Amino acid sequence: MKHVLALSTLYPNAVNPRFGTFVARSLEALAKRGDWRVSVVNPIGIPPLALGRYRALSQLDEIGEEGGIAVHRPRFTLIPAVGARRNASAIAKAALPVIERIHAQTPIDVIDAQFFFPDGPAAAWIAQRLGLPLSLKARGSDITYWGGLDFAREQMLEASRRATGILSVSQALAEEMVGMGMPREKITLHYTGLDRDRFRPFDHTRLRAQISGEIGFALPDNAPLLVSVGALIARKGHDIAIGALPMIEGARLVIVGKGEHEPHLRDLARDLGLADRVHFAGSLDHDLLPLILSAADVMVLPTSNEGLANAWVEALACGTPVVTCDVGGARELIACDTAGRLVERNPEAVADGVNSILNAPPARQAVAALVERFSWDNNAAELAAHYERLAKG
Repeated sequence: MKHVLALSTLYPNAVNPRFGTFVARSLEALAKRGDWRVSVVNPIGIPPLALGRYRALSQLDEIGEEGGIAVHRPRFTLIPAVGARRNASAIAKAALPVIERIHAQTPIDVIDAQFFFPDGPAAAWIAQRLGLPLSLKARGSDITYWGGLDFAREQMLEASRRATGILSVSQALAEEMVGMGMPREKITLHYTGLDRDRFRPFDHTRLRAQISGEIGFALPDNAPLLVSVGALIARKGHDIAIGALPMIEGARLVIVGKGEHEPHLRDLARDLGLADRVHFAGSLDHDLLPLILSAADVMVLPTSNEGLANAWVEALACGTPVVTCDVGGARELIACDTAGRLVERNPEAVADGVNSILNAPPARQAVAALVERFSWDNNAAELAAHYERLAKG
């Protein structure tokens, strides 16, 4: 059995159980195959003065088994707001002793970074020190945001030159990486996975009453239901979704996620007189999200950039068409009217897209069929084949 060491700052923990769940699901599916042993190093950044959530993070166990995988959590010093330039170096120095111990006990065949920055440059330095093949994964904002900052782009390009192979979650993102100067011949497309037992169409007509009780928000059967899923940050465009609501007769909007923009979004809903039509659901139990997506008429995410959003795939798998913007890999999913609409990033365009779907809703099973290729089993099989190629050199 070969052994991959995955370095990932994105990974769920007891303090942030929803953080990077897609990384965990992918690696857990790989481990269940039985042909690759998986170890995870999840560096935790702690500022010199650890208050609030950082105090809780500082108290996490440094090693444990989660989902059948050994997860190690070395600490590195994080300087909020100004320390991004040195994060990769700090992560590498904190992770190297841990990875060397793991390598001595069970030799590693591939070093893997699950996010291009800061994980990628850190993993590149470690792989070079240990003389091991290196895989890098690009997911979206690691390229679209960090790639726009000179210091980060330079570190990422150097890591890409050292990499044995690179994965991208969408073809559009891969093209952006090539445009940055990354070697095209090293890049392989690797779509996200999906829990197909959870994310599937449920009986649409019986869900409203159940969900109303679960989240404490009235959902009339005759009112269009919109759902917006994603962190409450500016680039996700929840404010645009709220702004579109007055132009969609009687519609209710449920926003799923947490983040720094929540106070602003609540104020906006109140100022527009929409407080009774917008509900902030926070981070939901993973079993409840598929029910809300199935109950919705449209999933709305006017995002400014993505790789290939998990929320798009999950909504489609539940039979719910998507209104989003023509960014990242959106065209790879929203390729026909059955899947939804690609619109300009403004409230009027979002409202037009939603109304056109409400006027001629597609069959939910037809929507779900568009993402049949997405599963964690397929994701793991492709990942295993990728690592195998790198290990063979």
